[in-house]
Order: sequence, then structure tokens, then C-alpha cells
Amino acid sequence: MNRYPIWKYLLILVLVSIGLLFALPNIYGKEPALQVTSSRAEISELTEFQVSNALEEAGINYKAMDLGIENLIIRFENEETQLKAQSVVKESLGRNFVVALNLAPATPYWLRKFGAEPMFLGLDLRGGVHFLMEVDMEAAIAKAENRYMTDLRSDLRESKVRYKTITRNESGGLLIRFKNDDERDKGQEVIEDSFTDLETTIPQISSDESQLLAAIKEEVVLETQRLALQQNITTLRKRVNELGVAEPVIQQQGLKRVVVQLPGVQDTARAKEILGATATLEFRLVDDKHDPQDAVDGRVPAGSKLYYERTGQPILLRKQVMLTGDSIINAASGIDALDGSPNVNISLDGKGAKRMKHGTRDNVGKRLAVVFIENKSETVEEKGELVQQKETIEEVISAPVIREQLGQRFQITGLDSTQEARTLALLLRAGALAAPIYIIEERTVGPSLGQDNIDKGFNSVMIGFVLVLIFMALYYKVFGLVADVALALNLVLIVALLSLLQATLTLPGIAGIVLTVGMAVDANVLIFERIREEIRNGNSPQASIHAGYEKAFSTIADANITTLIAALVLFSFGTGPIKGFAVTLSLGIISSMFTAIMVTRSLVNLIYGGRRLEKLVI
Repeated sequence: MNRYPIWKYLLILVLVSIGLLFALPNIYGKEPALQVTSSRAEISELTEFQVSNALEEAGINYKAMDLGIENLIIRFENEETQLKAQSVVKESLGRNFVVALNLAPATPYWLRKFGAEPMFLGLDLRGGVHFLMEVDMEAAIAKAENRYMTDLRSDLRESKVRYKTITRNESGGLLIRFKNDDERDKGQEVIEDSFTDLETTIPQISSDESQLLAAIKEEVVLETQRLALQQNITTLRKRVNELGVAEPVIQQQGLKRVVVQLPGVQDTARAKEILGATATLEFRLVDDKHDPQDAVDGRVPAGSKLYYERTGQPILLRKQVMLTGDSIINAASGIDALDGSPNVNISLDGKGAKRMKHGTRDNVGKRLAVVFIENKSETVEEKGELVQQKETIEEVISAPVIREQLGQRFQITGLDSTQEARTLALLLRAGALAAPIYIIEERTVGPSLGQDNIDKGFNSVMIGFVLVLIFMALYYKVFGLVADVALALNLVLIVALLSLLQATLTLPGIAGIVLTVGMAVDANVLIFERIREEIRNGNSPQASIHAGYEKAFSTIADANITTLIAALVLFSFGTGPIKGFAVTLSLGIISSMFTAIMVTRSLVNLIYGGRRLEKLVI
């Protein structure tokens, strides 16, 4: 009686070994490092060689250099060397690469080979800047209404419908004034045929004037707001990348808010400058009749302007702008169905579609360039004073050949890779904020406060852990020691799961671990008390052990499942810190069920199983 089959012992041994393996990286800590990334150039062995040469020429020693798929990590002995190396690497690679200060895990190579990495630390433990930003949804709708206003004027003129004015209504929608009721009826018919996103009504007014109210449909309003929020999040991700933040958190909160967390950033003013930068796009025809080198030498042809591609090659473009990025509704990367090459699918609004149609009709076979224009503002120190320096970056990100007359939807081809297509689609979508965004909450967590949080959180876990160990050992004797082993394994498994899932540990997450330490032995208390009750009823020690585990299981399962449901609700409806608490609590419940039932039963079976017992010390 009370014996496990071999496969159960092997299963427990394998799971515990995996837990120890993935928990181990967290004891090695982290070391100062630089993280090199780029959305415009490929991270390759050439990048590694370039960085290595630059550091050697500057006399800066580094510990190791790890080349990944999307980044390059350079490790250093201390932070002073890390800061010196940052400026050297930045100057060596140029502005196509982002060089971020980072803390790289000091995990041995043999552990990293297994994919074992330490868990991330949240803003409250590492320090940094937290912004809660709100998108002005009224401005997003107003922007959409202004686009419809321009399109309505154009369509009504083409349909020869006589109207007086088109203005935005104070309570929403577009108010159109006509000469008479007949013209109003004609206009209503044109709008209903051409603009399916608008619904028209005749307002009840006391005057004799003929009016028509065209309002954006409710479902279209919601979709416009959703797209505005998504585009702003995409734009913010790109701009945060310029800050050189290694592990930023940018996530949606509610229907119109965005949380931006920048671990390791203490300069709030710099963060605000980058997040508030403006960017636009322009489509211009390429001037293939003249040599760009003549323009480089100073002889720029009339009607043309000199630009540079990302590769550094000069290119001549017409001064006349065919289209701006404001007309782009959506952009998505894809694969061409004919030849399998990467492309980007563009969707324009009504006005943009007409301009593109007219602009490309007579220029089939010519090249159309996409110009990315970004205005940056940076605070620098000059003669002891902080001054604002503004810089405008203009570069050609693509110049494909126009294969046919383009309209509302078209493709940009001639791209080298799917990565370039994804990057181009992101730039087209994130060229500018879809609607104004305002910072409504801002706070800074210093690195010293973060370390203080880590120390206090660690102490709270250890104190609670040790007190529970002592109580269980004194009260339940050998069974208490078995429960202590299970509790220690439970902590190891929680850390291993957090590391395996690459979850972010926050201060509320530590609170969840502390709570789990107290709750983890609840199951053992129920089992041990049931065993004692069976012994008092006159059952044999072996039968009491068997009955204790069997009869207490339903109670343990009920208590843990109800707590798990509560944790899942917290995770579903909570935000940042509450989610962190819910994650650690959920993982703690799952691991404690395993350790408190299977692990303790296996140990008790090894100690007492298959023996004739006269007395049970519990």
C-alpha cells in the first residue's frame, strides 16, 4: 500500500529537473550591455565586425558579443565602459541603427543553449518612466468629417448639384445647404449612392432653407476610433524605438487610452519630445531625365529636388507633390500572388484615390517615390544653456515603377524582403498620429527605488517562507518536513514558469508569490489533519495515509479552482499591476497543486510506503 509506480516518480523527477533548469538563470543576475537593433538595415556579421573594429580603435574592452536574428548584444564589465561604448557604436553605425543601453542576463552559455533566460522585471522594480496617454477621439472624427467634406464638394460639383455651403454641424455630422428642395433631393441621392459610410437625414428647422445632414454611421465611427487608436500605438512604438529603450511596454487600456512604460529611462523631457514628434509622407514622381550626380555637384534642374535613398544613393524627384500620407487609410504587407515577391497593399480615402488616379494616368512606366519626412526636436547643451535643436529628416524609402493607373487601392512592389515590406507598411501607417494624443498621467520610478522594492519584496518572501517552514516542521514533524520540501519546490517552479513564459515580474507580482507561500501549505494542512483524524478513528497508519490523500483531494481542488477563477477574472479585467498579481497567483495555484499533492505523496510513499507501521508521528 502507498506505493507509486515508477513512471510517476520519473514524471515528477523530470518536471522538477526542468523547473530547476529554467529557474537557475535568475541567480546569475545581469550585466551592462548595449543592444543594437534596426528596422532599416540588416543586423549581420558585417554589423558585428563594424562594432568590434570601432570598439578596438577606441580602446574599449568588451566581455562578449552575441549576434541574434534581430539584434546584436555587446556585454561590458561595468556601466562606465558601457556609456563610453554607446557613443562610439552610435557614431560607427550611423542613424540607421538604434543603440540602446540594456542589462543583459549574465546566464552561462550552456543554459542559454537550452533557451533558459531570466524573467523580466517591471517598471516598479527596474525604474523608468510611465505615461498614461489619451487619444482625442473627437479630433479623429473631426478629421474624418473634413475628408468627407472635401469629397462631398467634389462629387456634388461633378453631379451638377447646386449647393450653397457644406459645414460641420456643432452636434456632429456635415450640414449641407441647397438652393431648393429639388437640389436637396438630388444631392441626397448622390450621397446615398456614392458614400455608403454616411447616412442622410433632413433636419427639422423652422426656416425655409433647404438643408441636409450627412452623419457618419455609428459602426463607421467606432471603426474610425479603433483604427485611430491602433495607428497611434504603432506610431508610438516606432518613436519609442528612437529613445533606445530595450524593453518598452506600449499597450492599449480601454477604448481610447495607451499605457507607455519605458524601463531604464529617467529623462522625462526627452521621452516627451520623442513621443510628440511629427512625421509625414509624400508621393513624388522620379525625375529620370536628369542625372542625380549633377544635382549633387550643385546643378539642380528646375522643377526638381535632390533627395537621398536609405542606401545613401542620390535621387532626383519632381517638386510637385502628387499625394501626402494623410490620405492613407491603411497599409499592410503581403505576398504577390503572381511571382511570390513581397509587396505592400495601400488603401486611400476618396480624395486621395482621385489624386492618385489623375497623377498616375499619364505616368505609367515611370517611377513613383515614397518620401518619409520626420521632424525631430532635441534638447542639447550649448554654452551652459539648454536649447532646442530641430532637425528635419527627408529620405526616400521606396521608388517602385508604376505598372498601371492607380486608384483607391494599389500595391508597392520592388521590395527586397518580407522584412522590408513589413517595415515599409509600418512606416506608411505610422507616418503621423491619426489623432492628437495627450499625456494625462506621468510618473518616474528611480532605479534606487526599484532596487529598494526588489530588496523589500525578496525579504517579505523569505520571511514568510521561513516562518511557514518552521511552523510546519514543529507541528507536523516528518510530514511537516515533507511539506517544507514541497513548498521550496513550489517557489522554484513559480520562478521557472515566469522565466519560461518570459513574464514580467512586478511588485504586485511579488505580493502574489507571498500569498502563494501561505496558501501552498493549505493543501498539506488539510491532508495531514485528515490523516490524524483517520488515526483517531482507529485506522492503521497506512490506511490513514491513503484515506487522508484520497478524501482531502475534493476539498483541495474546490478551494484552488475557486481561487484560480478569481485570478483569471482579475487578469481579464485588470490592468498592468493587477495583471501581474493575477499571473503569479495563477501560476502559484497550479504549481502548489502539483507539489502539495503529487510531490508530497511521492515523498511520503518513499518514506513510509510498503512498511509495517505501528505508529505514525504526525
